[in-house]
Amino acid sequence: MSIVTLRDIQAARERIVGKVERTPTVLSRSLSELAGAPVHLKLEHRQITGSFKLRGASNAVASLNQDERARGVAAASTGNHGRALAHAAKCQGMRAVICMSRLVPGNKLDEIRRLGAEVRIVGNSQDDAQQEVERLVTEEGLVMLPPFDHPAIIAGQGTLGLEMMEEVPNAALVLVQLSGGGLASGIAAAVKSLRPATKIIGVSMARGAAMKASLDTGRPVQVEELPTLADSLGGGIGLDNRLTFAMCRDLLDDVILLSEDEIAAGIRHAYEQEREIVEGAGAVGIAALLAGKFKASGPVVVLLSGRNIDMNAHRRIVCGEATGERAS
Repeated sequence: MSIVTLRDIQAARERIVGKVERTPTVLSRSLSELAGAPVHLKLEHRQITGSFKLRGASNAVASLNQDERARGVAAASTGNHGRALAHAAKCQGMRAVICMSRLVPGNKLDEIRRLGAEVRIVGNSQDDAQQEVERLVTEEGLVMLPPFDHPAIIAGQGTLGLEMMEEVPNAALVLVQLSGGGLASGIAAAVKSLRPATKIIGVSMARGAAMKASLDTGRPVQVEELPTLADSLGGGIGLDNRLTFAMCRDLLDDVILLSEDEIAAGIRHAYEQEREIVEGAGAVGIAALLAGKFKASGPVVVLLSGRNIDMNAHRRIVCGEATGERAS
């Protein structure tokens, strides 16, 4: 097993220059007051495709050889990886096939199609969609670029950790979204290499958090994928997980789980106090802080990871017409 290193992440940053935005980091006065310490928001939801996923997808596509580019790429996705991979493939004139379950919101499907990728809807889980990806690889020769358990994907997401440390070099704590673990392990690898004392806390939803269940069990396990406001955090980690399980086990200091109402509160706060539109997964760091799930001992960096929320659902949440499960 090859763990992704700081050198891999630094190389990824050079590879994706000009392909992604360096997103801003801002101080939140409202959250700083609540936490009793400076709280900095990393506004990655302003990335070109609306989420951090473009970093990993761009690095992975840039790492392909000529033969692999000619064959095209395939991936399973809960939406944001598919959108990012569709964008990166389109920029290179490549074929992309994105496989998703019926739980993926329609707005994310529409955007992937708009970018020119082929969309396959398969089953009721990320695992079901992955089976179609494996068929495409075997029968049609496409190259699989998975959403998280791939060294180039992890290294690309890890470039966020480099930026965080440059922008808040004395950060005591970083709150990062935790799903399959590509983002969390990449950021943790970068941050821990540069400042080992900084704590990294993964944040997920209570409904179907596969990485948390796997870490608790000591090995990758399957969990039922359930509807959630944090739909981008859904899906399993793969029973044959090669990289992210071990990296999250070794590098994360803690994992926080949130209820649907707590996630809804994070979405509302982002809109009302920070003037930012974020999806449920993007709001979980704010939600953890609002819910008092941790104690800040110094500067905190909170990642806002994505903004690709259905705007009708967003309106219902921020207007108080729906909370928790009723908004999904």
